[in-house]
Amino acid sequence: MKKALFKFVLFASLFSLLIPIQAQTNLDTVKAQKFDTGKMWTFEDYPNNYIKSTYGFDAGEDWLKKVRLSALRFGGGCSASFVSEDGLIMTNHHCVDGFLEKMNKEGENIPKNGFFAPTLAEERKAPTFVEQLVLIEDVTAPVMEAFNSGKTDAEKIEKRTNAIKELETKYNKETGLTCKITPLYNGSKFSLYGYKIYNDIRLVYSNERVVGLYGGDPDNFTYPRYDADFAFLRAYDENGKPMKTENFFKFSKNGANENELLFVVGNPGSTQRLKTVAQLEFFRDFTYKNGAFMLNRLFKIYDEMIAEEPAKADEYRGQQFFIGNSAKVYGGILAGLQDPVFMARKKDFERKLVSAINSKPELKEKFGHIWEGISSTRNEMRKIAAELSAYTISPMASPSYLSAARKLVEIAKDLKKPEAERTADNKVDKLDATIEKLFPANVNASRDKKLAALFADYLIMNLGKENELVKKMFNGLGGKEGAEYALKNSEITSKEKVAELVKKGADAILNSTDPFIFYVVNTQDKVKELMTKSKEINTTEQALESLLGQALYAVYGTSIPPDATFTLRISDGVMKSYNYNGTIAPTITTFYGLYDRYYSHKKQFPWDLPSRWAKISPELNLSTPYNFISTNDIIGGNSGSAIINTKAEVVGAVFDGNMESLTGNFIYTTEANRTVSVASQGILEILQNITGAKRIAEELKLGKLPDSLKN
Repeated sequence: MKKALFKFVLFASLFSLLIPIQAQTNLDTVKAQKFDTGKMWTFEDYPNNYIKSTYGFDAGEDWLKKVRLSALRFGGGCSASFVSEDGLIMTNHHCVDGFLEKMNKEGENIPKNGFFAPTLAEERKAPTFVEQLVLIEDVTAPVMEAFNSGKTDAEKIEKRTNAIKELETKYNKETGLTCKITPLYNGSKFSLYGYKIYNDIRLVYSNERVVGLYGGDPDNFTYPRYDADFAFLRAYDENGKPMKTENFFKFSKNGANENELLFVVGNPGSTQRLKTVAQLEFFRDFTYKNGAFMLNRLFKIYDEMIAEEPAKADEYRGQQFFIGNSAKVYGGILAGLQDPVFMARKKDFERKLVSAINSKPELKEKFGHIWEGISSTRNEMRKIAAELSAYTISPMASPSYLSAARKLVEIAKDLKKPEAERTADNKVDKLDATIEKLFPANVNASRDKKLAALFADYLIMNLGKENELVKKMFNGLGGKEGAEYALKNSEITSKEKVAELVKKGADAILNSTDPFIFYVVNTQDKVKELMTKSKEINTTEQALESLLGQALYAVYGTSIPPDATFTLRISDGVMKSYNYNGTIAPTITTFYGLYDRYYSHKKQFPWDLPSRWAKISPELNLSTPYNFISTNDIIGGNSGSAIINTKAEVVGAVFDGNMESLTGNFIYTTEANRTVSVASQGILEILQNITGAKRIAEELKLGKLPDSLKN
């Protein structure tokens, strides 16, 4: 009897593992968690009581000021920080990789071979800049006064926009800083941020691309990782000398410890955690569905191009990496939005907020209509979203012939005007030159065929095979067959064909049966109509979102952080493991793991190593922590952020999140969402015992340039 019972229990347990976790969960019982809206705290509303009660750390004003002034916004898309009193800056390799090729001198290949300036004189001017947040002002009152003075939704937004411009201009003049006003909590609070900008930034050190982006797209957003994703630059003053600063992060030689309070200080780009459920469902069904489809297909196209043109593999891989990065982001967000449990948590958060609003008559009267209103605007957008998506496909995801068709239609419309009214390029004396430039100079027929197939499938996904436009362009066919049909019937697939069509005159162009011209002619006016409608809907929704922000603020105040806005934030967390892939993730990786990955993948790209890395130095301590994970809340834009301890010491450079972090766009989860950083010990080990950049290691340990290295 006991044996039979055991078998039954075992069978039932095993069977339950086959059922998706969502199916095992009663979604009605799922509750929102305390930190679903995240931990990206602003400096002006730093949650000292929460930090003190949770971790026992009391950050004073001086500590917060020093940390704020040590942090930087880098190059318009990343984060960074001062790590020496002599203006040394730390950021990620992938934040500098995009401009390294421009810095090559004759015979150099910095992206491939890396860069190190042995002396100050050899530090090289970089085409970038950094911004330091030196001023924070609350300007909510004047901005909201202007907003509330408007009579219609459109007028309210216009008045708010004008007030923001006036305030920015005023503060720019008064302070000499670059001042920007940032809406927080959907526009219920407005902070003015004043930045000091440093334009003389010089490259000091970058790793070889293969180790700075180690593992390429396959390893991107995964963990365990073995990535030397860091770089160093230096800010120089107006006299061409290394900039002196009192505010910088000292570098920890010992790194982070498990369960130690750690802060990420950087500029998270954008999140959508305070959006309504109706908005998130729209993003799921249109925005991220379309984006993920397009990016995944583009990534596969690059795979095919690399196979077809191996001589261009490096060029194509460089372009593919950033497409792959976006594809994983969109795919991860889409998967999260399709997860019933995550969406149940969002629904519970919304229910609690609505209940809190409705429990107070004055709040119900002011805010009670918001959710129904936003649901209505999203339903209106649903009626036009598929068409609008189909008619505004990105040039990146469409064949070059579509671009040529757009230009041809513009020319044709201009040619129907009297000579005197035409644009200069379309007048008789310049028309031949215009036509000559019309067809792309370097047409890649194979790539265009693949993009035409993507175009066909994208239109079918949004419009259906029976749509008249799809039938006319692709004969209702998708993929390769649809592309072949369109290209076979096109009149603009060569320079000669284009010239021949133009000679027939404007009417011949506008009435052409060419699939790409037909698309342009038959969508141009409709796009304008749909864009106007979309603008009207979004204007109404913006006003409702402002009220939503006020409602959130009325209930929660600053106990929850605002959505990310690519402005400076501070996020708390600890080094902590998580369950993944049927096992447990280590909190750190070491150089042993790097070389295991190198040999396990047979030294093949993207797991190959440069010669100075492949030949292991006897001085290299393979057990040194290399990368590590923590529970800090980050998003795109945080790349390059310093992760610091309570002594304001750098314990690492943030460079990524794991796959489980991708849902962080709309919900922050503590269970498995992890930040991935290069450990400070690993950075020092590389500088000292692999790449020979000992002068940088010495400066990091001292917090200043050694006297022997100063000019």
